Amino acid sequence: MSNPFDRPSGPQGPDGPQRPGGPAGPGGPRTVTSSRRPGALVITAIVLILAFMLLSGFASFWTERLWFGSVGYSEVFSTLLLTRVGLFLVFAGLMAATVALAMSMAYRFRPVLWPGMPGVPDDGMDRYRQLLAPRMAWVVAGASVVMGLFAGASASGQWRSYSLWRHGQEFGTTDPYFEKDVGFYVFELPFWHYVVDYVMALAVVGLIASILMNYLFGGIRLSARPGERLTSAAQIQVSSLLAMFVIAKAVDYWLDRFDLVTSSGSIFTGMGYTDDKAVLPAKEILAGIALVCALLFLANIWRRTWLLPSVGVALFALSAIILGLIVPTLVQAIRVNPNVPDREGPYIKENIDATREAYALDAVETRPVGGSPGPADGRLDELDAATSNVPLVDPKVVSEVFEQQQQVRGYYSVSNVLDVDRYDIGETDRAVVLGVRELYQNGIAEGDRDWSNLHTVYTHGNGVIAAYANQRPEDDSSQSLSIQWAEGQQADEDALSREYGDDFEGRVYYGEQSPSYSIVGKPDGGEDIELDLPRGTSSSEAEESGTETTYDGQGGVPVGSLFNKLLYAVKFGEPNFILSGRVHENSKVLYDRNPRTMVEKVAPWLTVDSDPYPVVVDGGIKWVLDGYTVTDKYPLSQRESLETMTDDSLQQDSGFQTLPTDEINYMRNSVKATVDAYDGTVTLYAWDDSDPILRAWDEVFPGVLEEREEIPDELLSHLRYPEDLFKAQRYQYQRYHETSAADWYEGSTRWEVPKDPQAATRLQPPYRLFSETDGESTWSLTSVYVPRERDNLAAFMSVNSDATDTEDYGKISVLELPDTRTDGPRLIAAALSTDETVRQELLSFTQGDATPVFGNLLTLPIGDSFMYVQPLYTRRDDESAYPILRFVLVSYQGRVGIGETLRDAIEDSLDGVPATPEDPEGEEGEEPTEPPSASPTDEPGEEPTPAPEGTQAQIRQLLVQAEEKFNQADAAQQRGDTVRWARLMEEGRDLIEEAVRLAG
Repeated sequence: MSNPFDRPSGPQGPDGPQRPGGPAGPGGPRTVTSSRRPGALVITAIVLILAFMLLSGFASFWTERLWFGSVGYSEVFSTLLLTRVGLFLVFAGLMAATVALAMSMAYRFRPVLWPGMPGVPDDGMDRYRQLLAPRMAWVVAGASVVMGLFAGASASGQWRSYSLWRHGQEFGTTDPYFEKDVGFYVFELPFWHYVVDYVMALAVVGLIASILMNYLFGGIRLSARPGERLTSAAQIQVSSLLAMFVIAKAVDYWLDRFDLVTSSGSIFTGMGYTDDKAVLPAKEILAGIALVCALLFLANIWRRTWLLPSVGVALFALSAIILGLIVPTLVQAIRVNPNVPDREGPYIKENIDATREAYALDAVETRPVGGSPGPADGRLDELDAATSNVPLVDPKVVSEVFEQQQQVRGYYSVSNVLDVDRYDIGETDRAVVLGVRELYQNGIAEGDRDWSNLHTVYTHGNGVIAAYANQRPEDDSSQSLSIQWAEGQQADEDALSREYGDDFEGRVYYGEQSPSYSIVGKPDGGEDIELDLPRGTSSSEAEESGTETTYDGQGGVPVGSLFNKLLYAVKFGEPNFILSGRVHENSKVLYDRNPRTMVEKVAPWLTVDSDPYPVVVDGGIKWVLDGYTVTDKYPLSQRESLETMTDDSLQQDSGFQTLPTDEINYMRNSVKATVDAYDGTVTLYAWDDSDPILRAWDEVFPGVLEEREEIPDELLSHLRYPEDLFKAQRYQYQRYHETSAADWYEGSTRWEVPKDPQAATRLQPPYRLFSETDGESTWSLTSVYVPRERDNLAAFMSVNSDATDTEDYGKISVLELPDTRTDGPRLIAAALSTDETVRQELLSFTQGDATPVFGNLLTLPIGDSFMYVQPLYTRRDDESAYPILRFVLVSYQGRVGIGETLRDAIEDSLDGVPATPEDPEGEEGEEPTEPPSASPTDEPGEEPTPAPEGTQAQIRQLLVQAEEKFNQADAAQQRGDTVRWARLMEEGRDLIEEAVRLAG
């Protein structure tokens, strides 16, 4: 008997001349006509396109390498490259080998008799066999390479999960169901899932390749009789690959069991009653059935029958439907839905505990407060002192003021929402609102926007602009009616940089609005060409004068060589890198210089806070960024979109890099990062070294993180509790302040972050301010809660944001009101805007072309009660107009107060409690010449001056008052207080108009 695997070499063999399709066989070629070769032009075009694509790819790779080297993180680039290339080669090689083996085996063991031979029905595939057989080596190699490339590209994207798997840590906490350490779910399980999925992909791709090759060369014949449709070789290959797939599926089912503690249910994240009682056993049973099916496929190698494997597959499919779909649905409908609190209660409790731990909410300190005010009499001085640091400068509203008064030139700008920080000025902690004076190239005249100007002349911003948040001057004496500058363009506006003197480096080459790239440096003996801003001049002088400078920092990539010029010309699509004389041997190119982008590149495993903020330290400006380690694999913790949790009325496009998903259920502020605004130096400090995820990444990228102890004291005082972390915590705490499973499910005690009164569709943002805690003023980040779908105040949340306080930093405190009698922000905002006194005060401003602009509505804890403070600005309907603080509104003890200063507003809210008199300059008045007597005297004092009577007397009095207003306005103008000058002039004109009206 002939062996079907023998390869005959006679005329009828597959390589013989008389085989079907051979030169002398049926279907052989008759006339061969040569095709015309493509023209030389087409070939040249193809070569040029391929060369350009290769050059572009190489330019992108090499310039990225140069950038990492310029910021001192070459090891990060090398580690990433080696890890991704290693994963690519391993997984691509396995896929290519599998495809090559499957195709080669199918071709090698093709049958002796194939369709088309005498006595064998033709299947119409002979023309393809004739085409492929002489080129089989190329076909196998091509298919293997293509599939390998796909597999390798997919695997290289798994560098994060692979790195964490290699360097996994223990959390020291186990889940209650499988008793696995949390580290198993965070570090190990994701990569094992990928490996199992990859093995299933290997089996599927190999099976497809084997089936196609066997069908093409007769190993599989669909038209043959049952039992003869597959040759022995084909049956062995198909059975082996199917067994491989089913074994991998069994392992997949087994791993899926652990996903039940991180999967999102309809009510909460984690294991539920149905998962525990129905889904978990179903996955275990299905894993066992899959193993049985695999054994049946392996047995099919020796027994040429598909009956048993077919029965096994049918049983497997039926079991998957019954156990995986029907049974859980019935359990949910019959056992759970009629009695959810009792069935799900223990599982909800586990979810509550895990969520509070994952978001660091288990250490929140709560304290009940009555919400009822104490006696008001005699408390004005006490309240004035307690609220002296209240920020009246709204970081969003006054951005326009910063630009109008301090931008100096049209091509400088500040952020739309400014930052709030604190500085020790005059041995007093002062809150300041500040922004960086960054380059704004859209402000350059359109005719001047050529390549040389945009990329070699206008290269950087200059300095910071800062205002005291409480609108008090440097000595913190009393509140002014105009912005009080802590740092500006004038020579005396240098409270933040004064200690550095002329050594202060204010140039900003790395910022949030920096150009895409700038070319800096000058040739030996050349002249400075970069425009700079002279310090200590007035705005008008700065417009007329100017100065030039040259960047001499360490940042940037040298671009003087022809090789680098060519690479960057390709990268930026700009031939001037090669043609322009301004790119010379000393030139550097600065690019990718947004601080957030820089930190995300050198630490690609971090989720970076959406709001970098500038600080003045160490003789210059640094950007500070908070880096988070996050995961969505913390067992039983509630999963939510980070973008959803951090959304509020001030949040702009976050663009969080929370790969592979935006949903997280664990978050830690593990890293504090700084970026030098002048030379681009990036420094990463390990802030929370107890975080297991941070420890794992520290092993992946050794030497990248600085120790926390290395943070300079000057910088430490400006580190703060990050807003995005606080917003994520307040989002979860609004539901997870409740620790009772029954009450949590009922939702009767659920809180909400209130809507911003000035942006009805967005949430109120948290505010940074000095908050009174246990009688001490603490630098805090604060927010409030209202009951769900109500507008009454439910709780006040604050977190200690003072990084120098090593014991209490990050401690979250919640003042909880036992009832809902205290109005919340929206009710207070409505009361302030509709109060009759407020409306009357605003009438003189709003009758003309002025529009009221309500600022932040701040909530301040005062003892066991709360005070609301809101600055009120007005703005003229003019393109060049900017908001001016006119009044301060206060709601305290259920009464509304309004005044030009916060003290006046508090006094007004206290219903007539006398204030300490102040002179027009805002200083304390003189002491009375004679102290009051201990007892009343018998003799009457001097008669009071009678009030003038008659219309003429009233007119004279109005004119005298107007003249006094004009005199005060002249004094204000001499002091440079244009805001007070404008207000006094308007009041004087109003008095004259009233006098004219009385005169008829």
